[in-house]
Amino acid sequence: MIYTVTLNPSIDYVMEVANYQSGMTNRAGKAIAYPGGKGINVIRILMANGIEATALGFLGGYTGEFISRTLDGLGLKTKFTPIADTTRINVKLKGQSETEINAPGPVVTMAEWEGFKQVFHQLTPADIVIFSGSAPSSLPVGAYDELIALVLEKQARFVIDTTGDDLQRALPAKPILVKPNRDEVQALFNLADTSMPSLQAAGRQLIDAGAQNAIISLGGDGALLFTAEHTYFARPIVGQVKNSVGAGDSMIGGFVASWATSADVVAAFSLGVASATATTFSDDIATPAKIKEIQNNVEVVEI
Repeated sequence: MIYTVTLNPSIDYVMEVANYQSGMTNRAGKAIAYPGGKGINVIRILMANGIEATALGFLGGYTGEFISRTLDGLGLKTKFTPIADTTRINVKLKGQSETEINAPGPVVTMAEWEGFKQVFHQLTPADIVIFSGSAPSSLPVGAYDELIALVLEKQARFVIDTTGDDLQRALPAKPILVKPNRDEVQALFNLADTSMPSLQAAGRQLIDAGAQNAIISLGGDGALLFTAEHTYFARPIVGQVKNSVGAGDSMIGGFVASWATSADVVAAFSLGVASATATTFSDDIATPAKIKEIQNNVEVVEI
């Protein structure tokens, strides 16, 4: 089984405002609410690529009920831990540029946290756990460390897509994959610049520190994949960018969907790039048809 973990999910309320003006009354041409959170995006892409998974995390209040109903309607398997506090709402304004306003996470009690961890005692060595995004500030410092220890105790494997100290501390546990973007890897290693030589050196550091595979996503400039012995570059794909939300999560979902069935890292990278690009060319998380269309245009070269 593959599990996705979203410790701080949200409703993403997206409003299209053609000529947004700060400090003025603006009218949205279109508004829609989606279930949000990095792990939720990942499981939607896993499903789009034909892979069954179960979504874990915390949900509470009327917003949590909306997310639960919506995911059920999409046919996704979920095993969220209920909490007393209310799941957050994040606002995304789409105009000439994109503006995001992310709310703080809910309060998760220690009893709720302990209840959530019980799921990890059921893991088997065949399972993969995908950790995505930030944790609510109410959780203990090092919450991911506790969860990773439970994964290793059951000899299961994991992927982690987070930043800063949480990522740094996870590397010695040998994650299947890490995926910082260009800005995140610059902050992680205090890079003076993000030139290709600097990024390649940073990718090697991720591998040397313990990651089995590392992707550095470059947005519209493509992506880099690092393995123990090789480095690959996926050339950028030209198209109309409609949406940046969930692109990195789609990269993770596409990679794991392929890797879990074949362990071919180049094929996994290709599907990850196709899934991420398909999402950026869509209004929401990419559909199977869009991913298949884009995959025909993916070019991966060894460098």
